[in-house]
Amino acid sequence: MTTLNLSPDFNPFPSASTSIHADSFVFSGGEVHVKLSANVAKVFISIRLNSSNDIMKLLLAVDALRRSGTKSISVVIPYLPYARQDRVMVDGEPLSIKVMCDLINGCGFDQVMVFDVHSEVSLALLNNCKLINNHDLVKQVLKEKVDYLLVSPDAGALKKIYKVAEALGYTDDIVLCNKVRDVSNGRIKKLTVDHDDLEGKDCFIIDDICDGGATFIGVAKELKARNAGRVSLIVSHGIMSKGEEELSQYIDQIYTTDSIKDTSSSLISRIQLSNLIEY
Repeated sequence: MTTLNLSPDFNPFPSASTSIHADSFVFSGGEVHVKLSANVAKVFISIRLNSSNDIMKLLLAVDALRRSGTKSISVVIPYLPYARQDRVMVDGEPLSIKVMCDLINGCGFDQVMVFDVHSEVSLALLNNCKLINNHDLVKQVLKEKVDYLLVSPDAGALKKIYKVAEALGYTDDIVLCNKVRDVSNGRIKKLTVDHDDLEGKDCFIIDDICDGGATFIGVAKELKARNAGRVSLIVSHGIMSKGEEELSQYIDQIYTTDSIKDTSSSLISRIQLSNLIEY
């Protein structure tokens, strides 16, 4: 396998036989430049799309490969940006995920691998898409755990958690939380939990994205008020945009991947996607 890692700190292909070298920088005017040393027929690209510059880097790299004669190109995009913007809520808004998918589709990839994408709308819009689910991540975290409870932080996550439970052979209760938002500002007004007494059991909240973490902090508070033991979070994409300080006050441990970044700490354990992806 010949690979091209466009995010230097992210390598989901540790056993690849050949790797293409890429030089990339941004001109002072803000324009991205890419130069590759490649002349191969088939390439597998990996890149974290954490910024608009990263998106442009991917588009330019694909063009450079095509011009050098590469016929088959696939890509691993661990975190698909704009998947949370999968509908038009009010007049004047774009359908952002379609714009993102149109850019990716324009590259003509043989395969697009995405990890635990937020919205199924993305899967309908992406050509030649292969979804990597979160089952192996959850299995790796829970492989030595006993007598625990799975927690759905809201109704939207429940469908995925039922699939996780089936993959684990988990037969205990799934704790369902729900939230009511203020539609004027998006803030959470109320959180409910469908269990009154969690009997001191450790609880694992499972979801795809932790951005600021307000939902998980609220859920953790409610769980501990209902006699939960340790409260941990298993989340595929750990953005943690507001840092760890407040999260650490209510959540005992966070398990995530290197889909966004590599930073770990006493609170955050990051599992490499190279241990979860098969090619």
